[in-house]
Amino acid sequence: MLEELKNKTFANEAEEAAWWESNEDALADEFEKATAEGRAGIGTVVKRTALPSTTIRLDPDDIAKARVQAAERGLRYQTYLKMILHEALCKAEDDKKAVNF
Repeated sequence: MLEELKNKTFANEAEEAAWWESNEDALADEFEKATAEGRAGIGTVVKRTALPSTTIRLDPDDIAKARVQAAERGLRYQTYLKMILHEALCKAEDDKKAVNF
């Protein structure tokens, strides 16, 4: 089921919605199995390897803003900070490629 889902494409949103609905029970079983096997975790992807950690000092006002913005999105603020840092790094990389193109 999961292998099928990895390569699945849909013609439109209605087709995708119909697929999810028709496979609801099988998907629930897959999630329960993954949870029992320890393969499920918080977030969209469970990292199999340990990520290196780093420490940065941030202005308390910036942390407060991040907490508010993260809460509005239903995220933990550390997760939100990682997300916006990743987006900024990708944008800077894309901007550099566009200049060198």
